[in-house]
Order: sequence, then structure tokens, then C-alpha cells
Amino acid sequence: MERQTKVIAIANQKGGVGKTTTVVNLAAALSARKRAVLVIDLDPQAHATLGLGLEKQPGVSMYPVLTGAKDVADVIQPTKWDNLNVIPSEVDLAGAEVELAMRNDRLEVIRNVLSPVKASGAFDYIILDCPPSLGLVMTSALAATDSVLIPSQAEYLAMDGLALITNSIEKLRAGVNPTLELNGIVFTMVNSVARLTTDVIEEVRAHFGEKVYETVIPRNVRVSEAPSMGTPVVFLDARSKGAEAYKAFAWEFMAKNPTRFAAPVPPPPPPAPAAEPPPVPVPDAATEPVAEDAASSSAASLPQG
Repeated sequence: MERQTKVIAIANQKGGVGKTTTVVNLAAALSARKRAVLVIDLDPQAHATLGLGLEKQPGVSMYPVLTGAKDVADVIQPTKWDNLNVIPSEVDLAGAEVELAMRNDRLEVIRNVLSPVKASGAFDYIILDCPPSLGLVMTSALAATDSVLIPSQAEYLAMDGLALITNSIEKLRAGVNPTLELNGIVFTMVNSVARLTTDVIEEVRAHFGEKVYETVIPRNVRVSEAPSMGTPVVFLDARSKGAEAYKAFAWEFMAKNPTRFAAPVPPPPPPAPAAEPPPVPVPDAATEPVAEDAASSSAASLPQG
């Protein structure tokens, strides 16, 4: 079946909100569900690259593509997991801000570069890991995407970040990318027992409605440990709370963003264990039934086949 490739930027100019962790684990969970995914690491820190088990290599990034030195196909790298590919980052990508500033097509350059990749139908999802800033690279990335997914902590300061990024989306929609949409907001590093967390989530849901994903990502040690091992937590420890949350988020994400497949239905939760039958009361000798009644009572108490 022909793919309908979706290009989605994961962005938040506020750092420390789990943006790259969400990129890595969402991409991994989607690939495990047989979706072909291309991650594009646009952050010079290259954390998505490292989190997917690749090393930084000079000349293997979007930088030589943006400068015209290489074709985009030359820098797409496979990972050790099926269906999961990446365009890595490197330190030189920090110079892309200067390169773009000197170009008249600076807001269209990433879109033009990715256009043949999207048209090829080679991937279900192209996911852009944007740098944590509102510079030209991030703006050009947003101009190239179909929608923007915003990871956010459930804190009041993080709500300022939501306001800034949504304002940027509105400006780009009014100009260079009229079809740009807010894909959604996903809460990360959630402390479910904190009242402040609940208040912030409720306030954001009241404002953004269905754009807020139902799945929330909890704080989890295994999620924090996974990048040092170059492995997404959904592969490192699939039963950890963080991995389970990202897998559930991937199901919800696929349902909202179908490609060549119909909207998926998440697997049902495991059935609850059957309740044990109540104990059969032992009758007093004075009220013990006759033999015929005792037999029928015993039969009625047996588990039903």
C-alpha cells in the first residue's frame, strides 16, 4: 500500500523537557510496530544520534546537505533496529544558523531538501529533533513539517514555553507554511502524585482540548539511563514504566497520524483475574439439609465449566 509520509517536528525552545528522549523512544516504538521511521537530528548536541546508538561523524549530518555539498540520501544512516533510520548530527551543524542567515530561501531550505524524501514514500514518519531555540534552524524545520509535537513538563514555567512555540506556529501558518498544524502536546517527566502536576495538566487540557495526548510519560530511572547505553528505553527495558508509557503513546500517536495503515487499535489490557467463588457456608447440625438438598447445593457450588 502506498505510504502517506508524515513529517513531524518535535520541538520546544525550552530545554530539559524530554524533547530528544521523546524523539528517540517514539521513533523506536513506531519502528517496533512496523512503521518505517527516519529521525533527523537537527540539534548540534547530537543527543538523538547518540541515543540511537550512532557516533558523531564529520560530514554526516544535515549540514553538508544544507550547504549543497551532499545529497540527503548520502547521509541517511541505518540503526541496528529494523525500520529505524537516522540522519545524524555533528558539531558543524551549529554553523547552519550562519549559513541559513545568508540565504534568501532560508525558511524553505529544509523543506526543499526533504521534499524528494517525503515524495519517495520510503518512510511512514519523518521526525525532526529540533534544537531548543527559536533560531533559523528550528524555524526552517517548522516550515518544512506537517505538524509540531510539543513535549512539555507539567510545570507553570513550561507553560510559557507552550505559549512561545504555539505563537511561532501561528506566524508560520500565516506565512511560509499555511498547512502547519499543532500535532499535540505530550507531558513528560510527570510526577503523578504532585498536586501542581495535576493542576497544570488540567489547565492545559482546558485550553488545548483534544490536542493534549491522554498518555503521559512518568519520571523513570530507566528512561534516564537508556541514552548512556545508546539504546531507546523501549528496547532496553520494555517492561519499565517509562517504556510502557512510550509504547502507549506510540499507539495513540499512530491513531492520530495514520499513514499507509488504518488507524490502529491498541491491544486490550490483560483480563483481570477471575474472582474466587465465595466459600460455601457449613450448615449447623440442627439445620443440615436432607441428602437430596445437600447434593444439589454441592453441585451448585462447583465452578461452572
